[in-house]
Amino acid sequence: MAETYAIVETGGKQYRAEKGAELVVDRLDAKEGEKVTLRPVMFRGEEVVVGSDLEKVKVEAKVAEHFRGEKLRVFRYKPKKGYRRRLGHRSELTRLEVTEVKLLSRKPPKKAADADGEEKAEAKGKAKGVKAESGKGKSEAKGKAAAKGKSEAKGKAEAKKAGDGAEAKGAAAKEDS
Repeated sequence: MAETYAIVETGGKQYRAEKGAELVVDRLDAKEGEKVTLRPVMFRGEEVVVGSDLEKVKVEAKVAEHFRGEKLRVFRYKPKKGYRRRLGHRSELTRLEVTEVKLLSRKPPKKAADADGEEKAEAKGKAKGVKAESGKGKSEAKGKAAAKGKSEAKGKAEAKKAGDGAEAKGAAAKEDS
């Protein structure tokens, strides 16, 4: 069998992952000892896999530790201008131990939670009275309510300018109709 490895992407960078290899990547939101699944970009085994067939590729790694990289110093200098800036930083990093790199015989099944989530969202929309057929969402309903509130406020302001209570009631009644 040929050498098996995968090119994986995490944190906007690509790494070569082989079983048993250690990768140092940008900090991941996972606790030490947790297993993480890395997104494959390419797989090479007995065959080369790229594109839509990558759903069959499984790359798992265990978080070995979180640590900070060594200090990097950046010195900016412009000659004859007196411009000198000294900066630096330490990167937050995660060490991963690749536990599994393999090509599955078929694509993993779609998760049932995704299908249930769509049904729940649809039912939730119907329960709130949002019409899915007309294409009107919450934002349009809020817009109409806000416009109605503005017209009522405008009528009250005009009635106040008129000054007399009887005239104010008449002006407000005209605005409502």
